Amino acid sequence: MKTVNVSASKKYEVLIGKGILADAGKFVCKVKKNCKAAIISDDRVFSIYGETVKKSLELSGFSTCSFAFENGEKSKNLKTYAEILDFLTENKISRTDIIVALGGGVVGDVAGFCAATYLRGIDFVQMPTTLLAAVDSSVGGKTAVDLPGGKNLVGAFHQPSLVVCDTDAFTTLDNRQLSCGMAEVIKYAVMCDNELFCLLEKSGTIDYAELVERCVSIKRDIVENDEFDNGERKLLNLGHTLGHAIEKHSDFNLTHGEAVAVGLVKICNLSEKYGYSKENLTQRICAVLEKYGLPTEYEITSKELYSIATGDKKVESGTITLVIPENIGKCRLEKMTLSEFAKMLGAN
Repeated sequence: MKTVNVSASKKYEVLIGKGILADAGKFVCKVKKNCKAAIISDDRVFSIYGETVKKSLELSGFSTCSFAFENGEKSKNLKTYAEILDFLTENKISRTDIIVALGGGVVGDVAGFCAATYLRGIDFVQMPTTLLAAVDSSVGGKTAVDLPGGKNLVGAFHQPSLVVCDTDAFTTLDNRQLSCGMAEVIKYAVMCDNELFCLLEKSGTIDYAELVERCVSIKRDIVENDEFDNGERKLLNLGHTLGHAIEKHSDFNLTHGEAVAVGLVKICNLSEKYGYSKENLTQRICAVLEKYGLPTEYEITSKELYSIATGDKKVESGTITLVIPENIGKCRLEKMTLSEFAKMLGAN
């Protein structure tokens, strides 16, 4: 088992290994005294892993209750959030109890936001079951739900007490879900790890535990330097500013990873067009994205892209900060006015 230690406003461990969900209770015991554990999951994930986690927690002395909502991004909303809060209230979850987020990024974001706000904040544990959640959203303390106007517009920073990542869970994912996670891995490589990018270009096999450890370690370092997203942490938005707009435009028919992949290609094209990059980034990045089953194109007009992207939470006082690749492994933050952004996209 691999361990990554995170020292943010709360110190915690990210445990990475095969078959470790069966021992989840033992790990949670090390960070939390016996109490009631509210397992929050989606219907698909709970049907596969719910009983395993429930049994492990109960054998370690926790009492449990569970709530599973319909899987998918469309459940990441205020309605689901309110239903979970009602569930926590009905089960008399107290400030000394714990929430267990069992599932992918949607589960982690919603359950984490409930943990951040219920009774003004209670402890929670992330148990990511998708590659995307494992390498990215389960670590760093960002929790949120979507509004009709955009993704993650209501949320809070709330660090978990523990992250338990069982890489065996990835064996139940279909190729599309695995590709979705690989989009975030590729993002990390383009952002700051040229060696990882070269490995992705050449590799014929994937060591998921190594990928998770590597990506989590990168994110750990960034979060420790800028936990509340005021500077360096904005680099993690590579591909996301345009990707979130594309995801919303598709009515979430594209997965998050697919939308980020297209967003990454678009920002690389802009980087080359406006002279930020002197190398042919787009060709290399498209080749790697296609290798891992990700799209590189999506039909959306520049005006549509601009309109949706400027409704994102990343807009501040009439400006937007883009993450622009200069080389593989090196990106810059470029703050610009919305009129400059419109001109860059060709939307004016």
